[in-house]
Amino acid sequence: MRGMGRRLRFLAPGGLVEVTSRTIHGRLLIQPTPRIADLCHGVLARAARLYPVDVHAFAFLGNHYHLLLTVPDAQRLAQFMNYLNSNLAREVGRAVRWREHFWGRRYQAIPVSEEETSQVERLLYVLRQGCKEGLVRRPAEWPGATSVRALLSGEPIRGSWIDRTSEYLSSKKGDPHDPRSFVSSETLDLVPLPCWKDLAPADYRNRVADLVAEVERETARQIRATEREPLGADRVSRQNPHDAPNRRKQGPAPLVHAATSERRKAFREAYRQFASAFRRASTVFRCSGDGLERFALFPPGSFPPPGPFLASA
Repeated sequence: MRGMGRRLRFLAPGGLVEVTSRTIHGRLLIQPTPRIADLCHGVLARAARLYPVDVHAFAFLGNHYHLLLTVPDAQRLAQFMNYLNSNLAREVGRAVRWREHFWGRRYQAIPVSEEETSQVERLLYVLRQGCKEGLVRRPAEWPGATSVRALLSGEPIRGSWIDRTSEYLSSKKGDPHDPRSFVSSETLDLVPLPCWKDLAPADYRNRVADLVAEVERETARQIRATEREPLGADRVSRQNPHDAPNRRKQGPAPLVHAATSERRKAFREAYRQFASAFRRASTVFRCSGDGLERFALFPPGSFPPPGPFLASA
């Protein structure tokens, strides 16, 4: 794995994955206001409808967001994320009057093992967003886009989608129009975690409520220990979206989220074999002539250099 500038995209078909995207320079461009939350909900719901993935949970903070998804393969994830991030950049960027690059780099996707402990821990991590940073006291108080309230109520998430193509064509024709006529509603139904998929809906909501209560207890202990009150939803939503924090979280991301060393070792070995096969195929690819047979050398589930995605058997 050393010597490679960026990790290869390596996902188990139909597996759970945690996805994170960060804004350029860590700027607070995803301003946690009702308007931005509505746009985030709408774009996320539309992306999940056009490029079907199971959305389990999400949280959009000022300079990054987290998603818990189950995806059929790396290709679908790439299609979904391309649509999601490109449209978020356009719509949220327009709303906060930001005309430069919006995202700092390509999204980061970390597989989550099939173990219940690891899956629940990642859901708990998403629920902690906003609280662990000392911004709000309770997960449901976060003023931006979040799945907390929908997870607790079982209700679908609704957001707005703006048809910019129709809006542009109408303006080119000089037709008078009401901007609201280009806005439609998108709906997203959250899907239970794979490890809890057999629970009754009420039982699932109770499990989530227990996790939310755990986050609230953790936050209360943190407030007592530091003697610092959270910033609060109102002050958070009034921060300048063009600002960047003085310090940002640094450090390498894990290769996989797993509860046991055995699962981590197994995943690392599978990734090592995948990366080795990709490097061997890449060497042959560069040295051989034209022909589709060159692509057959790459391992299933990979993205050959300028070629198409190779689906798993």
